[in-house]
Amino acid sequence: MKKKNIEIIPTILVKDFKEVKERIKKVEDYVSWVQLDIMDGVFVNNETWRNPEDLKNFKTKAKLEAHLMVQKPEEVIDDWLEVVDRVIVHYEACNNLDELIRKVHDKGKQIGLAINPKTSIDVAKSFLSNLDLVLLMTVNPGQGGQEFKYEVLEKIRALRKLWLDGNIEVDGGINPETAKKAIKVGANLICAGTYIFKSKEIKQAIEGLRG
Repeated sequence: MKKKNIEIIPTILVKDFKEVKERIKKVEDYVSWVQLDIMDGVFVNNETWRNPEDLKNFKTKAKLEAHLMVQKPEEVIDDWLEVVDRVIVHYEACNNLDELIRKVHDKGKQIGLAINPKTSIDVAKSFLSNLDLVLLMTVNPGQGGQEFKYEVLEKIRALRKLWLDGNIEVDGGINPETAKKAIKVGANLICAGTYIFKSKEIKQAIEGLRG
């Protein structure tokens, strides 16, 4: 198996679009992708900025992925597909995942499937050939700054054995120590928010997560 390139993806979990823009500008020179954390206060007990219309005239060097932590992703996904390059939906919130995958690919965009810490990777097996990534949450979604759940490392290892060439993303509690452990067992897309944006030297923080 060819070793996959490690990508660091800063995550933006904020309440207003002004801060979304400021954070994208802080990292866009150092990464290929930025993740927007979209929370509806229903699927998770937190609400964030979530108006895709704001992005219509916004320009950035980075590609954008929207991590839809929302109860009914099928109701908002079309609007996000207008303004981002990739959407990530939660297995726990989807009614018809096959249909969503087809819709996203028909628009020439990418789709990822997120799985909460307590959800088995078995739920993803039948979709792997059609997914662009699987995001294994290493915290319970909803809040930034949580502690990394080390038990998810075994899920990463198991998924990598199943999906040799797939993109495995991790998100939650990521710092240089936990990123190194996740990469060692098979993750290749490393999401971090608190660690990057609380750092005085953002470029060095991002480089430090690559291991």
